[in-house]
Amino acid sequence: MSDSDSQFHSVQVGDSTFTVLKRYQQLRAIGSGAQGIVCSALDTVLGLPVAVKKLSRPFQNQTHAKRAYRELVLLKCVNHKNIIRLLNVFTPQKSLEEFQDLYLVMELMDASLCQVIHMDLDHERMSYLLYQILCGIRHLHSAGIIHRDLKPSNIVVKSDCTLKILDFGLARTACTNFMMTPYVVTRYYRAPEVILGMKYKENVDIWSVGCIMGEMVKGCVIFQGTDHIDQWNKVIEVLGTPSLEFMNRLMETVRNYVMNKPQYPGVHFEELFPDWAFPSDSEHDKLKTSQARDLLSKMLVIDPEKRVSVQEALSHPYIHVWYDPAEADANLSTKKLWTGRKETRTGLQKKRHQMQQ
Repeated sequence: MSDSDSQFHSVQVGDSTFTVLKRYQQLRAIGSGAQGIVCSALDTVLGLPVAVKKLSRPFQNQTHAKRAYRELVLLKCVNHKNIIRLLNVFTPQKSLEEFQDLYLVMELMDASLCQVIHMDLDHERMSYLLYQILCGIRHLHSAGIIHRDLKPSNIVVKSDCTLKILDFGLARTACTNFMMTPYVVTRYYRAPEVILGMKYKENVDIWSVGCIMGEMVKGCVIFQGTDHIDQWNKVIEVLGTPSLEFMNRLMETVRNYVMNKPQYPGVHFEELFPDWAFPSDSEHDKLKTSQARDLLSKMLVIDPEKRVSVQEALSHPYIHVWYDPAEADANLSTKKLWTGRKETRTGLQKKRHQMQQ
């Protein structure tokens, strides 16, 4: 940090004092969570609005210290347009002995997905938002990060429909909530294998995307359990009791509980997501509706062995209209993939530009 940068000023934000570089002005609290308070601010050097997050006593114990370190390392390592970008990190303390506060500066977005999810979204916007979530997840997976706790409150959207994932399912506890919303610490989007304490793989995150998509369609949370047990009950009441093959992969104590529940046949997806819940102004919309429902039926599958992968979801007709290897094929070489696709790419850019107007 240069001498010119080492000038700090203190601002009272609620019950907390933010001691930040003077370049950050006009601080306003926009959210709080288990890991700290987040303010919007103006970066007077870049002339841009930013989000400044003060990590809450990050070194009070080993767990907090590991969590802070992990967040910092991941933010520095991950570089993708659908993952929030770290712009700056600083501490106002001058020595290691005094060191106790850590501030992260990130891009500021317009709204969390919580606010967007209940708007009347057409198929164009809905599929584009889902496509971006899948691209972000694919990138995290390529960096060896499985999220496990994806939900509307940790996804943010700009008014031009661009989307970014905020955190990485950090630690195993409540994650930061950038916007003040009713979604704090919720299990509604957690996959059955997480609820039941099973081993999980990458497509654990696909379940969460299915829950988010279902909520976009219906305008309400699909599986709204009050706790772990109630969450599982809500899932099987809607999707039906899973197969014996699935039950046999559970730990014995969990299996005994799960098998003693009443047997549920499950609701048909046409009933769960009826035509009227989707946009339907044209024949094109009718086609998109059947594609959207088909994608939901492949993502909202209790057994992860039978659930689609991230790549399969990206290749699904409902999503694939937006497919751009430079975005979707995270860390893979994209040079070869673009040969002979110039025309397609130009068409895609035109379509996006029209939508962002």
